Amino acid sequence: MMKKNTYLLVGLFLFMALSVKAQASQECNIKYNLFKGNVTTKKYDQAKPDLEWLIANCPTLSVNIYKYGAKVAEKTKDGALAKKVYESRLVNFPNKGVAKAHSDYATFLLENKLASEDEVFAMLEKGYKVSPKDMGVKNIFRYFTGVTNRFKDANPQKVFDTYDDVMESVGEKLEDYSNKIAPLIEKDSLGTIDAKEKKRLRAYTINSKALGQVEGGLDAMISEIATCERLIPIYTRDYEANKADGVWLRRAVSRMYNKGCQSDPLFEKLAKSYADVTQSSDAFNFVAGVLEKNGDKSGAKQMRKKAFDLETDPKVKAKLKLREAQGFGGSRGRALAYEALKYNPNLGKAYLYIASLYAKSANSCGKDEFEKRMVYVAALNKAQRAQRVDPGCGAGRYIRSYKGNIPTKKLIFTKGVASGSSHKIGCWIGETVRIP
Repeated sequence: MMKKNTYLLVGLFLFMALSVKAQASQECNIKYNLFKGNVTTKKYDQAKPDLEWLIANCPTLSVNIYKYGAKVAEKTKDGALAKKVYESRLVNFPNKGVAKAHSDYATFLLENKLASEDEVFAMLEKGYKVSPKDMGVKNIFRYFTGVTNRFKDANPQKVFDTYDDVMESVGEKLEDYSNKIAPLIEKDSLGTIDAKEKKRLRAYTINSKALGQVEGGLDAMISEIATCERLIPIYTRDYEANKADGVWLRRAVSRMYNKGCQSDPLFEKLAKSYADVTQSSDAFNFVAGVLEKNGDKSGAKQMRKKAFDLETDPKVKAKLKLREAQGFGGSRGRALAYEALKYNPNLGKAYLYIASLYAKSANSCGKDEFEKRMVYVAALNKAQRAQRVDPGCGAGRYIRSYKGNIPTKKLIFTKGVASGSSHKIGCWIGETVRIP
């Protein structure tokens, strides 16, 4: 009988404990829904008491408590609350969106002047170490600026490494947006896109353009530091320690290629080591360039074919074709760029390369000022096409440049032609465009 009573008491305690837990859980959900409702209807002051209660009593209910909470702190400009939300989130959800949390908190501190430049940088560095691609667009640029200012003289290799990491993260984000944008552009052109998809297309396009601007800004910043005079001694010094490291070799070869340092013997050494270590299509393509520079055109052609045939990803094939195109001018360069577009119709940089070829031929493809300026119309068309299919390709500066060179209304009037009528561009370009 005693044993039976003990079991009954234990059962009663368990039932009461479960009932209390269920009641607490129910109260958490009610508070959370009230809190969420106030945030979504922009009643931020009313949301604050429920936010405080949720952090104190239901801290692990949902990560959205902290996502919404950050917005409440931002809108009410409450620095103490922002700190509490940020720190509680890291304790209770240490593996969910941490890089973005660091990035967003750094933005809040900066915008509200609640931290020094060094403190903001330290916060961004935490986010960067977790996942650069999850940081905000402006903060990616801000972090790299901080690294550059701190290490460009003392440790330029750190700047180069950070640049490579950041650019790879930016590239991943751009690739992701490109994959999302392509089918939506097709739907838009067919008129089958719905309102939600149109909204998504607009958001993806804006974000992609912003990333493209960051990419351009990073390039401009690194170009001041990554000169051949600086790169060659650094890579010569570090070669022995890294000659079996495929990632280091790829970055070194790519940077020297992009900076036009191929004439130095070190470039050939790096390219061959890169090919030996990785046996990759990218590496063989660089070796093809070395062979061509050395006068072995037949060997270069075979090596390019080897690189191209080895690659299975059509987007990478497109990039290989574009790199080959960039070694040529005129009609041959254009033909290879169009070949690249067969493998990836949304490779904006291929259109930009064609546009640049046109712009370079303006003086030779026109008899008078009007005809020369009409070449820029053809270039502008290609740059605008690049921006439509690939918003993050950095077409904006090309568009601005070409727009500044197209015929003025006065020039069109003096020429005696009508706006909107067609005009055929001569020489190797041979395209018909509309007079602006």
